[in-house]
Amino acid sequence: MDMKLELVPIPVSDVDRAKVFYVDKVGFHLDHDVQPGNGMRVVQLTPPGSACSIVIGTGMGEISAMQPGTLKGLHLVVADIHKVREVLAGKGVEVSKIDDLGGIKYVYFSDPDGNSWALQEMPDHR
Repeated sequence: MDMKLELVPIPVSDVDRAKVFYVDKVGFHLDHDVQPGNGMRVVQLTPPGSACSIVIGTGMGEISAMQPGTLKGLHLVVADIHKVREVLAGKGVEVSKIDDLGGIKYVYFSDPDGNSWALQEMPDHR
């Protein structure tokens, strides 16, 4: 039996600001931005090369009730952490220095609400 994680809700306070951050600064692909009515807005974004997307929005019940900035430590696995860090920094994303933990490397950043992300480079993922 397959169980695929394909959509992770990210709690944000300003959907437009978050959309600009994730698309223009981090490079996520905008899959959908729909407003079906009754104050609902669903914005689905996918990191380049990923099978899992994120969703931000309004009027989505318990998803919209999540406190902005409370999601911590989401990982984006990358092949070349130096290159990705340079690209993000060049687009104005505040990124940490590279943290090398015995061959597994990390770089950390947060979205405008404080939801935190880690870039992870593992030697066997090149």
